[in-house]
Amino acid sequence: MTYQEIEVNDRKSFSDFLGLLPDELKTNPDRWENNQLDTFIEAMQRYSEDIDGYYNNVHPDLNADLPTWRVFADILRGAVIYE
Repeated sequence: MTYQEIEVNDRKSFSDFLGLLPDELKTNPDRWENNQLDTFIEAMQRYSEDIDGYYNNVHPDLNADLPTWRVFADILRGAVIYE
């Protein structure tokens, strides 16, 4: 299972998700737009501001303003590729 496939809905699944990120970066660094810590954190900040647009288009039932394990994971997923 990859970090993209895991369904995050609680603290345990979030922890499992986080455990997959370093392995994915090591094995597929070319898939990561932001593969340095500074660019990753910058992308995370920008994506956290824009994630409501993603949810409005893809998951209209989710509210980005309600902090959940899934929202946290989605922000990290987005930061991997966000430009």
